[in-house]
Amino acid sequence: MKKQHADLLILNGIVLTMDKRHRVIESGGIAIINSKIAELGEVGAIKEKYSSEIVIDAEGKLVMPGLINAHTHAPMSIFRGFADDLPLDRWLYDHIFPLEAEFINSETVATGTRLAIAEMIRSGTTTFNDMYYYSCKMAEIVDKTGIRAFLSGALLDNPQHNGNTAEEVLEYTEKLIVKWKEHPRVNIGVAVHAPYSASPWLYRAGKDLADKYGVQLHTHLSETSWEVDIIYNKYGLRPVEHLEKTGVLGKNMVAAHGIHLNENEIRLLAKNDVGIAHNPQCNMKLANGTAPVTELLNKGIRVGLGTDGAASNNDLDLFDEMRSAALAHKLATGNPAVMDARSVLECATSGGARLLGIDDKTGSLEAGKQADIIIVDLGKPHAWPLYNLYSLIVYSLKASDVESVIVDGRLLMENQRLLTIDEKSLYREVKELSTRITKAHPH
Repeated sequence: MKKQHADLLILNGIVLTMDKRHRVIESGGIAIINSKIAELGEVGAIKEKYSSEIVIDAEGKLVMPGLINAHTHAPMSIFRGFADDLPLDRWLYDHIFPLEAEFINSETVATGTRLAIAEMIRSGTTTFNDMYYYSCKMAEIVDKTGIRAFLSGALLDNPQHNGNTAEEVLEYTEKLIVKWKEHPRVNIGVAVHAPYSASPWLYRAGKDLADKYGVQLHTHLSETSWEVDIIYNKYGLRPVEHLEKTGVLGKNMVAAHGIHLNENEIRLLAKNDVGIAHNPQCNMKLANGTAPVTELLNKGIRVGLGTDGAASNNDLDLFDEMRSAALAHKLATGNPAVMDARSVLECATSGGARLLGIDDKTGSLEAGKQADIIIVDLGKPHAWPLYNLYSLIVYSLKASDVESVIVDGRLLMENQRLLTIDEKSLYREVKELSTRITKAHPH
């Protein structure tokens, strides 16, 4: 029988599918054709049916879905470590907003985006969901580097970038949605920053635009007790209740954080099918609290795992984030059984895909889905012995174990060498920029 040609074959690895049946193929193979997984199964069957000039021998390695970062601010990687150990309101208003007003432009956004994408690829992230400024420049970087992304420019009552007024920013956003709507990996959405920084009118305008084009509505929600107090004092309602009254809750909303939620707010989120992007390390670092993730999942609410930006985390490492998610909720609830390893991994893979509405494309390894795959080296002391694969990933493996990364069937990193980003020139750019920032704002 003549073998079918594949663009890429991955052979001999432990294939963790994260599909609904939670299949694990101990010695598996994957055939990739035209950016998609054509077939996966036992290695013998794949080798018998397919041939390729490009073959990755994954013996002794784990082959799994790429991780999905459900909420971040990629360009803020240039502010990593600038203003640490502060509460959110002081961190944001006294340091970050002024710094952004002075230093954020299309050029610095490009540098920060490339730095963030390099870090994400190296740590096994194949899709990220972002809220920031200059999404036009970010989209170009995403296109060139090969990663998958959801990009939305933040709408605020008093915008600093993308326009002088909220109306101008809305117009800018609509043009970007139209420009990139056919791109296979770049998804432009709408972001309204937060209930304390955006009026009900702006939320409704953002919701109308998102609904018009069937795209995501991204926001921060109930991140701090400070936010809850502000909204209650202003509107007589808690943040989720306020957005429900405003008429903007819906399936296309991805709300970051969702920490300070009462029983009624959780009910409203479930009723309106709002998804939550959970950011445990940022929540802990800013001492904002612990989100009621187990209650959210028990109510059927879609939950993905995010890092938030590197200015408040301070990394974009989802392996580290998974471990934090599992441990933080056990400590907070006093129950070591909550947020078990498989549930946490689902939040970072298939659950993240459901949150972003792309579970038909990615989040699990299945025939017909896009080939968003990472290969993880198990040949290290902390990967032995292997009793439970999910526990190994969440509690033991590290971002530095990621060896190769594939998005849309294209190798972005092979044997820990980035293929679409020149790291040396990137680090020179970042050093020059950080020197300028330090001179203007010496610590």
